Amino acid sequence: MGSFFHAIIYQPLYNILIFLYDVIPGKDFGVSIVLITVLLRTILIPLYKQQIESQKKLQELQPKIKALQEKTKNDKEQQTKQLMELYKENKTNPFSGCLPLIVQLVFLIAIYRVLITISSSGLVADQAQLYAFVPNPVKINQLFLSLIDLTKPSIIIAALAAVSQYFQTKMLMSLQPTPAPAVSDPDKPDLAQMMNKQMLYLGPFLTLFIGIKFPAGLSLYWLAGTLFMLGQQILMQKKPVK
Repeated sequence: MGSFFHAIIYQPLYNILIFLYDVIPGKDFGVSIVLITVLLRTILIPLYKQQIESQKKLQELQPKIKALQEKTKNDKEQQTKQLMELYKENKTNPFSGCLPLIVQLVFLIAIYRVLITISSSGLVADQAQLYAFVPNPVKINQLFLSLIDLTKPSIIIAALAAVSQYFQTKMLMSLQPTPAPAVSDPDKPDLAQMMNKQMLYLGPFLTLFIGIKFPAGLSLYWLAGTLFMLGQQILMQKKPVK
């Protein structure tokens, strides 16, 4: 783990999680995971908003894109040039959705490392990772809502995380632009749509598979984050693109 990643992302998340556990009445580590998830998703709202609005703009541009593709179907170089001009005129970047995904992946790796480290140590906080102002709770309560052991896999939480991801992915795909079919061969399978359909089911399946293999704390983080994003997408879909 790089020193920059450790000092700037991993260690702050570790301390925030322990701090939340210390101040929350009832000492529920699961509630701490939910709260830090909501905190991270709230901080990243501007990036997700940019991603969703970019997808909505691309969706609105699809008629023009298809017309341009039909017009320049025999000249790929000219087609690419005119597409770039079209994006520029409409102040749209087809690659703007990449940054939120990268940032999300970085935080996912960090919180994964935090939860795995704490779980593998038997839910005992590492004093060497704590800031001076964060008290060490020593032994952390491993039960979420006094029912679910966060150090062991939970089929229930894993299944809920998988189902919520399915609906969140399905809603996100509805915002993605539909690629124009090939004019020269209309019967040719649409690879992009086939990949989207596979991801719609593959993502939840992997979430379920990982959830039944790893401690429930990781599935709880994924479930809370997915539900937050699902609600965020519902709200943003109701707002018109500026």
